[in-house]
Amino acid sequence: MPRRSILLFAGACIAIAAALAVTTIVVVNQREGVIPALETSTGQPSVGGPFQLVNQDGQAVDQTMLDGKWSLVFFGFTYCPDYCPTTLAALEATKQQLGDRAKDLQIVFISVDPERDTPQALKDYLSSDGFPQGVIGLTGTPEQVKAAADAYRAYYQKVGEGEGYTMNHSLTVYLMGPDGKFRSALAHDLGPQRAAEVIERAMARG
Repeated sequence: MPRRSILLFAGACIAIAAALAVTTIVVVNQREGVIPALETSTGQPSVGGPFQLVNQDGQAVDQTMLDGKWSLVFFGFTYCPDYCPTTLAALEATKQQLGDRAKDLQIVFISVDPERDTPQALKDYLSSDGFPQGVIGLTGTPEQVKAAADAYRAYYQKVGEGEGYTMNHSLTVYLMGPDGKFRSALAHDLGPQRAAEVIERAMARG
């Protein structure tokens, strides 16, 4: 076989092996139902941190609202046509899967659209049928929202102009422990049963 053909064949083999390795990593992560956390140089997850926002009742809150309860935190907006309502409905199903353990869990919805999502708009939206009862909606100034999103490594971006604009945003749900610290990042398409299993394992570990 000519030298050029041998090199091409060897290169193709290496590329296939690399692709298989990447696929294996992705499949393993999906089976675990979590997204690997970003870590600092100390090895601690760099997700979560201080924030100053306003809840749907107009009350100022900060990160201490997470203390003493398990929390599912995610970022979205009330004009979201698909992911946000779907996620809220899925979290209601997840709470049903958790049974009595659900009483120790709170859901926190942080708006990435402070221009439209006033406290009253959040209150009206979160009272919709099919959504979990007691979801805490948070909003704030654009600067406050950006600081909270940065703390959670959450991405969002305004798309379009005028009244019909929308928001692109990341799809991760963050599980925070009763100490206010990060435990796991749940994939958006995990499903209620698998999500409940991940939460139960985290609760068992404390």
